[in-house]
Amino acid sequence: MGVKKGTRSLWVLAACVVPLLAGCSGSAYYWQVKTDSTPRPPSFNPALFEREPVAVLETVARPGLQGNEVGLSLSLMRILKRVNPNWKVVSPQETATRINQKGLADEYTKMRMDYGQSNILAREPLQKIGSVSGARYALQPLLRDFTQTTTERWTFPGLEFRISQTRSSILRLALQLWDTQTGELIWASTAEATLQGESVAQDPVHLEEAVRVTWASMITDFTRGKTSSKYDSVNKFLDSLIREEVRQEPQQNKD
Repeated sequence: MGVKKGTRSLWVLAACVVPLLAGCSGSAYYWQVKTDSTPRPPSFNPALFEREPVAVLETVARPGLQGNEVGLSLSLMRILKRVNPNWKVVSPQETATRINQKGLADEYTKMRMDYGQSNILAREPLQKIGSVSGARYALQPLLRDFTQTTTERWTFPGLEFRISQTRSSILRLALQLWDTQTGELIWASTAEATLQGESVAQDPVHLEEAVRVTWASMITDFTRGKTSSKYDSVNKFLDSLIREEVRQEPQQNKD
């Protein structure tokens, strides 16, 4: 039995379009990040991080998102070092190690649980964590929400043949900067990121890719003293964070 003329035409079209789309696939996303931050105190200058270490605490996740937060703090540390290599950043790994070595794991766990309900880091355990980590300041990340959707496009009716998909993700993060000595909340920021991309592959827009550009947008606000911004893929530096992996680990801060 011969192939119907209409069906044959569809396969010819697919043969022409698939290689074309494949050449355009990869990390070619459209993305946008909207930030909302508190003003920095007039007495605080981010250049302080070149003298006073800042510890990156492990990310806290909202109920229902536990498990997705793993690795987010490491991503934040890498972004901090990309934005300003001269900042003294105590990695989440080093911070966790020092907390455990000093027997503060239980107290730290309770502080994190309380934070999940109050958005406040209790002063006394925060002071202890600052002391053992050697950091005057601490950054507390929070994963608020993350969703992924995939919509099929260019599908031939009756053939169960898909040429491309629209992949999209929505990510909501929060970040707070605390003074470990006084318990002062110095600065806070929230951000919502949307990412979309066309692809012939089945991979979604991954969390790590959305996280990198969102952290960078928030830290850009922090360094520039902005309280509300909107960033998109026109920003070449931020866009490059999606398109390239960080190949070299930043050197951990040493006492």
